[in-house]
Amino acid sequence: MRAHDVARWCAGNGWPVHPLAPGRKTPAANCNACREVGHQTRDCPCIPAGRWCHGFRAATTNAARIDDWWGAHPTMGVGVACGPAGLVVLDVDAHSAEVPHRDRLLPGIHIDPRVDLTGLASGFDTLALLAAYRGHQDPAKDETTLRVRTPSGGLHIWYRNTRPETRFRSSTGSSPKVALAWQVDIRADNGYIVAPTNRIPQGTYAPVGDARMPAPLPDWLADELTRTGHVVQVRAQTPVATRVPGDVPARETPGQQPLEALNPPQAPSAAFGAHLRGLRAPSAPRAAQRLLDPLLAEVAACAAIPEGASFSEKLNRAAYTAGGLVAGGHFAEPQARELLTQAAQTARPHQPQRNSTIIDSGLAAGAIRPLHPQGRP
Repeated sequence: MRAHDVARWCAGNGWPVHPLAPGRKTPAANCNACREVGHQTRDCPCIPAGRWCHGFRAATTNAARIDDWWGAHPTMGVGVACGPAGLVVLDVDAHSAEVPHRDRLLPGIHIDPRVDLTGLASGFDTLALLAAYRGHQDPAKDETTLRVRTPSGGLHIWYRNTRPETRFRSSTGSSPKVALAWQVDIRADNGYIVAPTNRIPQGTYAPVGDARMPAPLPDWLADELTRTGHVVQVRAQTPVATRVPGDVPARETPGQQPLEALNPPQAPSAAFGAHLRGLRAPSAPRAAQRLLDPLLAEVAACAAIPEGASFSEKLNRAAYTAGGLVAGGHFAEPQARELLTQAAQTARPHQPQRNSTIIDSGLAAGAIRPLHPQGRP
């Protein structure tokens, strides 16, 4: 698939694009004047003149400019400017690197010393750990959104920012200041991402799964980005990008599909995956029941508060805990589901389908990390 077609496909989705150096994942080189020491991007005449200097800052959806760039230089790759595109991309690394102290793996989250981190080796593992702690699906396994396998074995997980009044900053997973998780970079405001199907000597940026468009950024991930200091500023709600005459028409698709390659996404390392399923500790059914009962009571108590009771959050927490207890062998799955359903129906009898969805999701997430409560029978 020609890079030109990919650039137009991206622009048709409203994602401004800019050239990458042929066979590389870095922006095409600036002109000589722009390379001079002290050159100010803000006052540079190159971008208004239609040149690609300054990387993602020159990104455009203008059809004529795209045709000029890739028509004259068909071997250039395609980068997407994430900020004006309204994109938040999780860049999961699988590079070999020394694993830092557990306090640096998930900034702001204390990882109990009893959690065995043997086998943790990459961003796939820390992202799965973060999702397990929060009781949500591992984004690397999110089949509803565009995911792209990188030549180095990493994964780009594309999401659409549905909070246009909030801008998220880009970051690297190794940063001591702002990071979501070790070896998980964020590509958002003031950043760019390599477009799908780009090729470099090491391989191709190949889409995986069936999704070919970014899904909305999950609320829990937006909350995690906010918690970890990724919010640049909050402003009055305005469109992320505005189309002007000359832009590639919206939803234009080239004659060939630009996103054809399929490869399975990488899972957390096998060694760490076993430990992610939880800690072994003395337990008994009564101890498990004592752990679950208060959570079920919180759910049922929402019956007295029709709105604003955080019902979904409380039911998800109870289901997540129950899923861990089931996986640990302390509850039968039908028994746990019945208890959760009863509590949910007590509080919100008018929404049985939604209750069931929350319970299913929580039980599945909790099953990743078997729970073994301390205590005597």
